[in-house]
Amino acid sequence: MNITVVGGGNIGTQIAVHCAKKQHQVMLFTSKPERFHSHLYIVDDKGMTIHEGDIVGATSDADKAFGDADIIFVTVPAFCMKDVADKVYPYMEAGTKIGLIPGTGGGECAFRKCLEKGVVLFGLQRVPSVARLVEYGKSVCATGYRKELHVAALPHHNTEEIRDMISGIFDMPCIALPNYLNLTLTPSNPILHTTRLRTLFKDYQEGVTYDSVPLFYEEWDDETSKLLFECDDEVQKMCKALDYFDLSYVKSLKIHYESETPEQLTRKISSIQSFKGLKTPTVEINGIYIPDLLSRYFTADFTFGLEILVQIADFAGVDVPYMKEIMNWYDSIALVKDRFSFTDYGINNISDFMELYRM
Repeated sequence: MNITVVGGGNIGTQIAVHCAKKQHQVMLFTSKPERFHSHLYIVDDKGMTIHEGDIVGATSDADKAFGDADIIFVTVPAFCMKDVADKVYPYMEAGTKIGLIPGTGGGECAFRKCLEKGVVLFGLQRVPSVARLVEYGKSVCATGYRKELHVAALPHHNTEEIRDMISGIFDMPCIALPNYLNLTLTPSNPILHTTRLRTLFKDYQEGVTYDSVPLFYEEWDDETSKLLFECDDEVQKMCKALDYFDLSYVKSLKIHYESETPEQLTRKISSIQSFKGLKTPTVEINGIYIPDLLSRYFTADFTFGLEILVQIADFAGVDVPYMKEIMNWYDSIALVKDRFSFTDYGINNISDFMELYRM
């Protein structure tokens, strides 16, 4: 198949290698095509090559990227989704497949006009593994591959076909989810990253600086775990209120991380090998630190992550005070005001909302 991967970062490079290894014709759509090699690698944490493949090329030209694409994998941050959707729309035909990796962040709304053309939109519940660039345009280190992937599609009747395709590309089991809302409500980065940032920088305002900042996961603390559990409970309340949908795969983080108490969760997250060494997003100025408010952890996970959960809670009539407090805190320090809104896509109430996810 002709496959285009949008985004040449960590996940984009990883996806491109897996697709190329299966002999698909892979084109990367990136703002820096001149930096890409034709032969790409995935290495493990010891630097040993575990996957490799040859891509057709890399381009910043939409005609070359999307004109003949059978499948498009979109791996850019959530705040870029609408821009990508606008770029691909003129080239879309019935049956073209667009995959969002991961499937959270409101992409199902951004690509709604493509769905009206007969496109099949799908998303993964979580990325295949932790991935970090080794050399841009050439190699990526991937650790902690999941035992299985989870996928959902719009329209839903395409999910099993997509499941088989994904399983074949990654050589791992893939589970077909009951509906796409299982992706949208996944309690991953939208509450994982935001609760951590809330506790790390709870006293931050312009002028406040830090002599040092803990590692993001490796020095996780109980205060964050407690707040994360509160937000996780609010997500589960939303799932119960949206009882028209089978949301059995929106697993509580207590299950996902096998932790019944905040203290257990802290020990679990801080010990995950693939999370080791990941720094908190900060800007260093003359040996002191401030939060990097332009990091994706802020510009994507709050306004295109947690914000979506808060809006869904309002549709469902569920009170989510912890998530709303975190969003209010973010609003008090945010540099970027752009944010997701269901109303921008004609979704104004619970009926409109259900119409989209029943597709």
